[in-house]
Amino acid sequence: MSEEDTKVGAGKTAPKPPMSKERKQQARRRVLRTILLSGGVIGAAVSGYLPIAYARKARLRPPGALDEKDFLSSCIKCGQCVQVCPVDAIKLADLVDGFGVGAPYIDARAQACDFSCDAVQCVLACPTGSLTYHKPEFLPVRPGAQLAAKPILKAKKNDPEPTLNMRERIGVARLTRPGTCLAMQGKGFKGQARGPDFKGELRYMDVDRWKPIPIRDHPYDVAECDLCVRECPVMDAISIELVFMPNGTQRKSPVVHEPCVGCGVCEMICPVEPTAIEIVAQEVWRA
Repeated sequence: MSEEDTKVGAGKTAPKPPMSKERKQQARRRVLRTILLSGGVIGAAVSGYLPIAYARKARLRPPGALDEKDFLSSCIKCGQCVQVCPVDAIKLADLVDGFGVGAPYIDARAQACDFSCDAVQCVLACPTGSLTYHKPEFLPVRPGAQLAAKPILKAKKNDPEPTLNMRERIGVARLTRPGTCLAMQGKGFKGQARGPDFKGELRYMDVDRWKPIPIRDHPYDVAECDLCVRECPVMDAISIELVFMPNGTQRKSPVVHEPCVGCGVCEMICPVEPTAIEIVAQEVWRA
């Protein structure tokens, strides 16, 4: 009996024969199948979480929108508001918005509502009252959401009736990145506000009150940047004022006032990237 046979007889395990090419392929397929199944489970879990995560981010709704819970429960996602918007500011939410899928919203940085329609046609087109001029009595107005007076539209200031028929704001502009604001740096601006590739449009009253044009077609040359004030469509909603800094010095800064309705023009037109001023959706006025 050989030494090898003696070891096997003593309870030792005989060496396994080499795995065949076919068995190697089967094992590889099992590993790949396990990886793919694990990835699918994780992907399904993430896809279920994303709508919840995105839903926590407040969306800027079109003018006249009810409070978020009432808005989502009454909006039938018909898209009528999208079709009548003259600057294509209103979009419909996609799948990641969970319960808000299909609901209209505005991405102000990409395209703000500049009230080119004057009559706020999205409100007129809404068939359910999700967008409305007047809330029904059983829906209370949140403190700070109601406007002190109907906003005056700059484009209509010489008209017999210059106001917009709006009672509540959809958000409030905030200078979220003051360090990047050109006005606070005492700098001017020259050129296309958002560059040659930006597709956003705006109604320029000195060009055509009724026809919005691409912002890239309206370059600026200002010694001190005031684009957010210059292009705000609402009277007295924002101004450039001297403010005291923590170190006691004074600087010029955009200051938002109570008539701000949250239209988003200031955010869209801000020439720095990322924008220095943003609309906080569903924000209320705090003096």
